[in-house]
Amino acid sequence: MKFLHTSDWHLGRQLHNQSLLEDQEYVLEQIIQIAQQQQVDVLIVAGDVFDRSVPPSNAVKLLDDTLDKLVNQLNIPVILIAGNHDGAQRLAFASRQMRESGLYISGTLGQQIPAIKLAAKDGESVVFYPLPYAEPATVREVFECQATSHQEAMQVLVEQVKQHDSEGLKKVVIAHCFLDGGDESESERPLSIGGADKISPKLFSDFDYVALGHLHGPQYKGSQQIRYSGSPLKYSFSEQHQAKSVTLVELTEDDSKIELIALNAKRDVRIIEGYLDELLASGSADSHRDDYLMVRLLDKSAILDAMGKLREVYPNVLHLERTGLMANTDKLELNREHIKKGEYDMFTDFFAQVSGDELSTEQQALLKQTIDQLHRGDQ
Repeated sequence: MKFLHTSDWHLGRQLHNQSLLEDQEYVLEQIIQIAQQQQVDVLIVAGDVFDRSVPPSNAVKLLDDTLDKLVNQLNIPVILIAGNHDGAQRLAFASRQMRESGLYISGTLGQQIPAIKLAAKDGESVVFYPLPYAEPATVREVFECQATSHQEAMQVLVEQVKQHDSEGLKKVVIAHCFLDGGDESESERPLSIGGADKISPKLFSDFDYVALGHLHGPQYKGSQQIRYSGSPLKYSFSEQHQAKSVTLVELTEDDSKIELIALNAKRDVRIIEGYLDELLASGSADSHRDDYLMVRLLDKSAILDAMGKLREVYPNVLHLERTGLMANTDKLELNREHIKKGEYDMFTDFFAQVSGDELSTEQQALLKQTIDQLHRGDQ
């Protein structure tokens, strides 16, 4: 069985108010070509198909066109699950009818974990278990259990998979979660506050492969087969050094082979730094000047319309930092320290400075609950 593991497409995403739909269409065409060239038996999308619960119409059309090419034209089955960015019920619309065509969508969590048995071209079959993203409260309601954390909630779902009789066939789990020790980036929306969203990789140690989504950098945790494919594009400047790829997995009777296949972006996302005159002079010879750029200017004097001058050479400058102008101010260091901290740490520091006391246990719990509610309200 050979399948392609992808995740975190985030269709409809913007980077500093710049639509990335054209860039997403470009990279999805590569994924389609890779699936065709490698003659894969299945393609997986491990959550965050869209960037928000109510995606723009052009993002919906792009997904529709992509799935049509994969499922209808190339006859490649696709399994996709809802991530924390997706509107689970909207994503799952008509999913029962689509199964007959080879499109398997798991949006909302049900009492029965689907077991999707698919045969490879060589006759070997594998059972796939899609676990859509679900809050602990949802798992408690669906399975009438006492799960209060993401760890406990995932343990309930994993136990359901373990109990299913796969008749000796290999088991592949598809999930959208945050493994403890995973490398984060700025473009991932927190699942919870204060580390309560992290789960142990040990939960997945009994499966032949675990196709994960949520973290945008390709990586594995615990063992080689417990893996994030990463997002197909760079969705923040913190990802500028990440090499984007899709993961090709081949499961045989005795072994497994895992290969990362590189993806090429229509425009890269990177940070450049220097003095304005030097950047303008070098930009004319920069063959990649159309990339999405963050510019850090080292000039210490005021510059009239620095952004306008930069965009004459670099049309896609999305963010400008005057690091040189602010280098000697205490305010810069303060801002940098605040940026490094999450909302929870920032508020606890503020509370301690104003009141002279630490937050009580009850206050900490209320603060985490409030921040969680605010994040859920943004979805």
